[in-house]
Amino acid sequence: MKRIVNLSALVAATLAISACVQTPSAPTPPATAPAGPELSLSRLECGTGITNDVGRFSDTYAMDGKKVPFVFSCYLIQRGDEYLLWDSGHAMTAGAPAPKVSLVDQLAQRGIRPEQIKFLGISHYHNDHIGQAASFPQATLLIGKGDWDVVSSPKPVGTNPAFLAPWLTGGSKLETVPLDKDVFGDGRVIMLTTPGHTPGHHSLLVKLKDTGPVLLTGDLAHFHENYETNGVPSFNTNRAETLASLDRFKKIAAQLKATVVLQHDARDVGKLPAFPAAAK
Repeated sequence: MKRIVNLSALVAATLAISACVQTPSAPTPPATAPAGPELSLSRLECGTGITNDVGRFSDTYAMDGKKVPFVFSCYLIQRGDEYLLWDSGHAMTAGAPAPKVSLVDQLAQRGIRPEQIKFLGISHYHNDHIGQAASFPQATLLIGKGDWDVVSSPKPVGTNPAFLAPWLTGGSKLETVPLDKDVFGDGRVIMLTTPGHTPGHHSLLVKLKDTGPVLLTGDLAHFHENYETNGVPSFNTNRAETLASLDRFKKIAAQLKATVVLQHDARDVGKLPAFPAAAK
């Protein structure tokens, strides 16, 4: 009986000691990425502003008869001596909303040549986001896999493949992005998979040292009324994916306390400096 009591006491003591020892948990990822080469973000003009009738931007008829001022924006991210151009705007064709100044000429204001653009990141395949892509054939095109499947199909719908001819012909470097993509490999510039507007749609997260995290929507939402109410355009390719992407994007924005820039909303123009100035 004495042995049984002693054994029980030993077990109880062991359990008590174990309860006091806590297994280390995985570290919480930092809101900002580790330091590296200087990172900056600029807004480029990619089309003249228009006032858009936005009835078709809601599949519940919530926007019928309403008009919203639209802008067309592209973005230059510089990391040290490397460049990512995010979206390439409208083509340089006659009439609004074509840009007044090409991306090539805008970049020349800071002495940046087309061949210096390392990556051309495309939020999605619509023409107002790929119109000047062919001006940067030396860049590696980063595009959602679902979008590339459409662009490279025999009968693409909703896009003009001619704008991506350097990559379709195999002469330029291409990387299709199925999920998220850490563009420079240091956790500070990340393509976020946000499908629904198109099958391979992506948004962009840029973690700046002074400004803090910035989220560029692509066309996840075109203007504040839709962003705030989870409105879904009638021409989106997948309603359920759109709502899931909005949910993910908003949770990331809240977690990181990020500045959200809706690329088409004129009210967001002032959130980032116009090129050649830059946020850091």
